[in-house]
Amino acid sequence: MGGEMARLGSLADHGEAVIARRAHYAEFFGDAPPPTGYGLVVGNCQAASLRLVVSSDALPTVRMPAVHELSADDAARLHDLLREASFLVSQPIRDDYRGLPLGTAQLRASLAPTARVVTVPAVRFAGLHPFQAVLRLPDFPEDPPLVAYHDVRTVAEAAHIDIPGALPPTAVHEIAEGSRAELRRREARGLDIVASDLFDPVVEDLARTVNHPGNALFLPLGERIVSALGAPGGAVDPGRPILASVRAPLEDWVVDAWNMDAAPRPDWIVAGEPLAAETVREAHLAYYRERPALLAAVVDRMAPLIATWAATA
Repeated sequence: MGGEMARLGSLADHGEAVIARRAHYAEFFGDAPPPTGYGLVVGNCQAASLRLVVSSDALPTVRMPAVHELSADDAARLHDLLREASFLVSQPIRDDYRGLPLGTAQLRASLAPTARVVTVPAVRFAGLHPFQAVLRLPDFPEDPPLVAYHDVRTVAEAAHIDIPGALPPTAVHEIAEGSRAELRRREARGLDIVASDLFDPVVEDLARTVNHPGNALFLPLGERIVSALGAPGGAVDPGRPILASVRAPLEDWVVDAWNMDAAPRPDWIVAGEPLAAETVREAHLAYYRERPALLAAVVDRMAPLIATWAATA
């Protein structure tokens, strides 16, 4: 009886989540009419933030889920919307992404000939969090507990690899430049918008985590997109921090490396609440201890970063 009640409760929760999702993306799902002259911003979680700073009376947009959340029915709905769209802003997405016709070229093919298209990079920047990595391991789809990020110091501890607990400024700058160089490499593939020059100077609001930029990046990037679309006006400041549900620690030695006017923050902030870095460390050590094959895969993927840290020991 208890098991059946739990199952029914789980189904009810799932049903409520589906209803809430449809309400949140009502225009995308056809439950509300899209605005006249609408466009779409397609990509990962960064695309949703770009939509916030691009969308205006001159550039109305339809809110949509992140591309990795789309089902086959969602993909079909997206192509229906594209046929009537005035513009598309898209991160580079490979053809048949997740087995669906979601590649940038495939999306572009559904647009009217008069629709405008702007391609923008997905951004990762490690200059503020040179200890951090976000990994997608096909053989190990489960994320680490509490926060979906790997800390090189915790990984090294779990794997019995000797590295220091902090980096000198030269190493912090080296890791940051590696992020910029990788971004420049991807921009050189023919993207319409560049972002690699927006990480100088380095300020706290540039990034919340290694893969979540902040307003200091999104606002100037939005200006470039609006200009590329030929629309009047500029980026829209949402008046609040965006993509800020998870904030990684800001270490004192990172603040010193960039001579930032910012207070160090030793702990995480998740959904507005502090989460002690030590709590995360202990949970991740247990996670790795219980999954030695996963730990080996993480060490392999993080080998260049581990080597950078080890070289400063």
